[in-house]
Amino acid sequence: MNGVIERLDVIQLVTQAIGYLPKLFAALMVLVLSWLLYRMTRLPLSALLERAGLHQALVTLLVRNLYRITVLIFAVVMAADQIGVNVAAALAGLGIVGIAVGFAAQDSIANVIAGIMIFMDKPFEVGDWISVVDQSGEVSDITMRSTRIRTKRNTYVVIPNKAIIDAVLVNHSQKGITRVDVPVGIAYKESIPKAREVMQASVRGLDRVMTEPAPDVVVTALGDSSVNLSLRVWIERATDEEPVYSAVMEAAKLALDEAGIQMPYPHLQLFLENVEDRVWQKLARQTPGGSVRKLRATAGDGAVPSNF
Repeated sequence: MNGVIERLDVIQLVTQAIGYLPKLFAALMVLVLSWLLYRMTRLPLSALLERAGLHQALVTLLVRNLYRITVLIFAVVMAADQIGVNVAAALAGLGIVGIAVGFAAQDSIANVIAGIMIFMDKPFEVGDWISVVDQSGEVSDITMRSTRIRTKRNTYVVIPNKAIIDAVLVNHSQKGITRVDVPVGIAYKESIPKAREVMQASVRGLDRVMTEPAPDVVVTALGDSSVNLSLRVWIERATDEEPVYSAVMEAAKLALDEAGIQMPYPHLQLFLENVEDRVWQKLARQTPGGSVRKLRATAGDGAVPSNF
């Protein structure tokens, strides 16, 4: 009797398995067709996105990651439906898990979204010289999560993309040539046209300084102790900005010294009128070897040294 029951159980299991084979075959066909769909469409889709002007890294993200995962999820859901799995309940569970993961990885997701915006907006590219988040350097790599730059000190800095999107960014390379402004001050008694001619001549032929546009000198302010000028030169590469700045400042200083044009340092001069004799006497007592007559002669028209 037990043998008959076991035989019937085996026959029932085999019958159920045979009846289940079409569903398994249908699920397998869904997976295979989905894989073939992805393989057949990924290259045309990549080419289409590249022709649309998207960055290669963004195309890779959209096609090889996002598009592939989307096709895989739809294929798994459809295959599960073929074998009788409750897809609605499974999707609800996946949704809850997705929300939890989203909260846990919100910073990483924000960086990825910022990376997509960088690739679409293209504020800079690899090789550009940029200043952002108190860092300045050449962009060496752009990923979906971060941007890597090489600084002037030859250090490697990794900046999260979200920080770049939220900050003011200066691209020194986007328009090609770059202007370098070097501040120079001359005394009020000196001739501005002569100083301009001397400084312009000092940078002609200087290494990495362009001849066209030509260097020029403009007045920027009338300071407390000097006439403030700006010696402006142009360079082809933004990476040369710092060395050219130093070279131009040194050349201008040497040329002004050779021409006898004074570059004053900050100072203060006081003028007093109707100074009483007791003030001169007190000052004479505080000055070694000083006398009222010498101090009056030194002051001239009433000027008194600033250490009085």
